[in-house]
Amino acid sequence: MAQLLGTLAKWAIPVGLAVGGAQSAMYDVQGGYRAVIFDRIQGVKPSSVGEGTHFLVPWLQRAVLFDVRTKPRNISTTTGSKDMQMVSLTLRVLHRPEIKNLPSIYQNLGLDYDERVLPSIGNEVLKAVVAQFDASELITQREVVSAKIREELYKRARDFNLALEDVSITHMTFGKEFTNAVEQKQIAQQEAERAKFVVERAEQEKQAAIIRAEGDSEAAEMISTALAKAGEGFIAFRRIEASKDIAQTLSQAANVTYLPSSAQGGSNMLLGINAK
Repeated sequence: MAQLLGTLAKWAIPVGLAVGGAQSAMYDVQGGYRAVIFDRIQGVKPSSVGEGTHFLVPWLQRAVLFDVRTKPRNISTTTGSKDMQMVSLTLRVLHRPEIKNLPSIYQNLGLDYDERVLPSIGNEVLKAVVAQFDASELITQREVVSAKIREELYKRARDFNLALEDVSITHMTFGKEFTNAVEQKQIAQQEAERAKFVVERAEQEKQAAIIRAEGDSEAAEMISTALAKAGEGFIAFRRIEASKDIAQTLSQAANVTYLPSSAQGGSNMLLGINAK
């Protein structure tokens, strides 16, 4: 037993050192990451290492992990338009590093490459593009402005080995004076449309009145023509109808008495007598 313990103690230290050395010689690259190998003798290796478990020489080499997934970033700036109006813009950029150029990015920019590059080139491109448009054009031609910013930013990002997935304007505001001018213009346009509506309505009412007057004139002329053609017979007929209406109304009154025709020489007569 003593001999066995001595043997184990003898090999414990070498085995421990071997296990520790093996662990330090291994490194893992997770999904969405790439590794750049820094060698103390040769410097940064020219190619990156993909996902999985890999080996390196302890102390002599070191693995630097890069996140190569697409990440969003907002870039904001305030600049002047072509007609000297102040404009505040916010740009949303989806970016990632070019995998084949990771060693170069690490050598020239480091792990915080996006912090070093994107704010600088983003502000540069925004100021240059906005200066080519008037404030009103920035509103009416927003898609054109966005496309030009995207094109210019793609070119600048490639100089730093960055790939841009998408570039879009998410926010755009103007100075107080320009905003007030736009509001006043909108109010004036609304007032003009309202006045136009009032004029059109008055014109329609005028036309309707003219049509009604013409209709009344034609109706009166037709009645006059009919009366002229009917002569005295039509007038006598209208008098008889009027007398019948008067007689019917008086017969229904409570204080009117009907006298037979024999009492007045053969003619009917209605006399008004106060009811008692």
